[in-house]
Amino acid sequence: MMAASQGRLQDRRPLSIIDIGSNSIRLVVYEGVARSPTVLFNEKMLAGLGRGIVSTGRLDPEAVQRAVGEFRRFRALSDQAGAESLHVIATAAAREAENGMDFIRRAEDILRAKIRVLSGREEAFYSAQGIISGFHRADGIAGDLGGGSLELVDVSGREIGDGITLPLGGLRLQDMAKSSPTAAIKIARTELRRAKLLEAGRGRAFYCVGGTWRNLARLHMNTTGYPLSVMHNYEFDVESSAGFLRDVASGEMDKIKGLDRISKSRRALLPYGATVLQEIIRAMKPSKIIVSALGVREGYLYSLLDEREKLSDPLISAAEELAILRARSVAHARELAEWTGEAFRAFGLEETGDEERYRRAACLLADIGWRAHPEYRGTQSLNIIAHASFIGVDHPGRAFIALANLFRHEGVFDDAVSPEMRALAGPRYVERARILGALLRVVYLFSASMPGVMADLKWRDRPDGGLSLVVPPRHAALMGERPDGRMSQLSKVLGRPMEIVIGEG
Repeated sequence: MMAASQGRLQDRRPLSIIDIGSNSIRLVVYEGVARSPTVLFNEKMLAGLGRGIVSTGRLDPEAVQRAVGEFRRFRALSDQAGAESLHVIATAAAREAENGMDFIRRAEDILRAKIRVLSGREEAFYSAQGIISGFHRADGIAGDLGGGSLELVDVSGREIGDGITLPLGGLRLQDMAKSSPTAAIKIARTELRRAKLLEAGRGRAFYCVGGTWRNLARLHMNTTGYPLSVMHNYEFDVESSAGFLRDVASGEMDKIKGLDRISKSRRALLPYGATVLQEIIRAMKPSKIIVSALGVREGYLYSLLDEREKLSDPLISAAEELAILRARSVAHARELAEWTGEAFRAFGLEETGDEERYRRAACLLADIGWRAHPEYRGTQSLNIIAHASFIGVDHPGRAFIALANLFRHEGVFDDAVSPEMRALAGPRYVERARILGALLRVVYLFSASMPGVMADLKWRDRPDGGLSLVVPPRHAALMGERPDGRMSQLSKVLGRPMEIVIGEG
């Protein structure tokens, strides 16, 4: 039997999900059922099953043939990837078309799996579960825009409130409007009047789910020159993005910067996605627009977790997994997370709930670049963290975690380092990252990246307002010029006298 790669978590059992949508069909093979799911393999086709369904009432015949042919490949890919189970879900087009069930039966025969055709209520539920899975304490209205329908649902923490399904999917709206932007606005406005739950979303976040909105966000990133090409938790400012949405909704996109980086197959639906989003903003008046990379598939996967796993923090779970895979010692990383919390309290630094989470994640990830050449460990760590598929973290928080690890490797006083990440993080997070980086530079010289020492290092107040790091006599041999030098750097960052002394804590 072939040995499993050490780059994989050995306790995971791969599974596949096929999502049959009105526009796209996607196969995703996951490493396993986990709080922060990792994708082993991802394949899609833009079939367009729902194209023309408004006028014909049936699935597009050419799309059906293409999809049926591709299902054989999807089943084979799932088997080849080692998936132990295959889950298949279908949404608006399959449930609404006259020939939908005939298509489903053909697909079941080929895929050798039962297909779950989701009702509009179920689709909204799993979409909401995806938001709950992907965001730490989400609060707002989630909107999942597919090819055939729009699902809106209220989400607050782990609570799922009112929901509604509207016939405003990109393909359907294009058909109903007969490709007229003006008609699309009238249709969207009329349909959204039925969504009374939008009134409860005023001043809260609106979460965008679905490929059309993700591509709209990608275009916005391109247009604004946004420095981080990570889709999950990307935020639109409602006021500043109004002109952009208006331009896209008009269909006059040729002069929009970065359009060439959006696939041609996706461009045609962008005006309809922009139109629906404009009308949601008009009706709801949200505080901000947040893009989610997680949707119905991930919500379905989240529903398979036990209740204890659902309550765990997805960012911390992902950081621990990466530490297991890449750090010299995950036990040491966990010790860092605890010890730096004690240090911040000793420094008098109060943390919000998110700041505490982000600091813990930064500690868990502090050693993932150790195999790189010493001169590139900081840059490699920053790039891995900045672009990793983490969930449960916003972009400023991601920048903080990345910068803390850059400072830990490369020093804390070079203000020219990574200006894009600094701008994204903001002044408070940059300063906190600098403090954490300087602190890690001190303690790593005592621990040698191995557990068992940190718990013995204690902080003690000095009469002059400074702090002493007290090293017990049994660890006195670890003291020296380099730890003293690093402590001097930490002292400068904090702006208070600090020293390392031998004694009992």
